[in-house]
Amino acid sequence: MSVDDRHFERVGGRTVFEGKIITVVVDRFRYRDGAEVEREIVRHKGAVGVVVHDDTHLYLVRQPREAVGDPDSLEIPAGRLDKEGESPLEAAQRELAEEIGKAASRWERVTSYVTSAGMSDEVVHVFHATGLTGRSAEPEEHERIEIVRWPLDDIDGALAATRDSKTIIGLQWLKLDRG
Repeated sequence: MSVDDRHFERVGGRTVFEGKIITVVVDRFRYRDGAEVEREIVRHKGAVGVVVHDDTHLYLVRQPREAVGDPDSLEIPAGRLDKEGESPLEAAQRELAEEIGKAASRWERVTSYVTSAGMSDEVVHVFHATGLTGRSAEPEEHERIEIVRWPLDDIDGALAATRDSKTIIGLQWLKLDRG
């Protein structure tokens, strides 16, 4: 198959489920060579994650993740892009305040990545936040979040204690950035 044969266009589709967080569609695509395929796709508005620390501690959260059967998933503060017109940075700032009660004076974009390119269009935007000040934490009504202060000099321990992709990506970046 040549490079040109890999280009495609969407030629139809249907929504099979529409929920609060995701929509599932079955879309049909045609390649330049005329072949057509159907793909089941999870549509998601995207999310943010924040690698946040002061001079001595990382700020992480523990929360239940029912989808993977984990009652205590260790993660960087994060949340969905679910407010109309809100940029990824604004969402990250909101989530930092809601989940751990902090604001940050310095923000840096780390990366944006696709969570599962074979089945979903979800993009997660990871930021680095420092220069912390206190704000009141306001978790959403249904969230069960425990704030975890983790020693900054034990990034390897935090990596070993998580299975969450945004957390692994963010902490690996921090480890490399710190040398």
